[in-house]
Amino acid sequence: MVQLTSRSASMSVESVEHVGHFAGAGRADAPSGVPAEASSAGGEEPGPGGRSPDRLRQLVHRTDPQDVFPTGLTRLTDTQFSVSANWPRSHRFFAPVGGRHQDPLLIAETMRQTTMLVSHDQFGVPVGDAFVMWELRYTAASERLELGDDPWDITVDVSCSRIRRRGRSLGSMHLELLLHRRGTVLASGGGRISCSSAGAYQRLRGHRGAVLDNPIPLLPAVAPRTVGRTSEEDVVLSPGTEPDTWLLRMDTRHPTLFGRPNDHVPGIALLEAARQAAHAATGSAFLPTALQADFLQYVELDRPCRIEATSLPADGVSPAGVFVRAVQDGKPAFTCTLRSPDSYPAGSGDVRSELA
Repeated sequence: MVQLTSRSASMSVESVEHVGHFAGAGRADAPSGVPAEASSAGGEEPGPGGRSPDRLRQLVHRTDPQDVFPTGLTRLTDTQFSVSANWPRSHRFFAPVGGRHQDPLLIAETMRQTTMLVSHDQFGVPVGDAFVMWELRYTAASERLELGDDPWDITVDVSCSRIRRRGRSLGSMHLELLLHRRGTVLASGGGRISCSSAGAYQRLRGHRGAVLDNPIPLLPAVAPRTVGRTSEEDVVLSPGTEPDTWLLRMDTRHPTLFGRPNDHVPGIALLEAARQAAHAATGSAFLPTALQADFLQYVELDRPCRIEATSLPADGVSPAGVFVRAVQDGKPAFTCTLRSPDSYPAGSGDVRSELA
């Protein structure tokens, strides 16, 4: 389902409906999935110009400049765009893995930010609207993520399809994204989003607003190195009562995972929980070069959420991996399959750069 493709003048877009991978494919103004983030910047209508650094932060729903990766956008056709981006060589959260590779979750975060930038800037989505990410997937080549000495200037080719309008704004669409650097493909992937107006989001989630005013108890953390981290501040798993199970640990003060107030667990935090669970379940360095995530429902901040991991053997086509799911109130809320290349050095204690 997820294949690395080479760049072409016209990107191909999957035409097969991913039945079962997208929950609630009905009304976009009443989503049951997981919003990427609902902006608090009001209802200002974005235009094709004016993408200053401050404007970029607004359009990708980030407040801290070091968490913003897109740097510009070019319209190619009505449905195809080119987004320039830059990855840091070190980052407080998306730190180099093992001191050798860029963090593959930079791919997911760049795809997320690119999607919101295109939606606001090119499809007229008001900044105050909420995004729902139903599916996110990517495949990357580990050797092309090796740090090296050159700057990490990235180009993202974006192709949009199955576009459904909601009045003058966007209701939903599918996206295919191709990330490349210096003429070499880094990763390919895609997903599906839907949008709801600020008013619809308020009607759907207004009762959850109180969670923003109440502190969320911070659960104890597992040992950072068991999940590939060097600092307890970045650990999102708490010890569970059974093997390969944990409780989701949410620090709403985390500067990257919770860079702005949110009434639910952000999608990037769930992806990090999946990555940490995969590392803990395999007991070795885990470089998630392939990822398929499905967001099924909101994960609430103030209710326990169980994280479960199941190891997946290599099958001759795909390398070994881990299937992770988040269960809240007895229902699966998020599932994710992650795979790591067999060649990645396992068992090394230094799985994160000390720059983390």
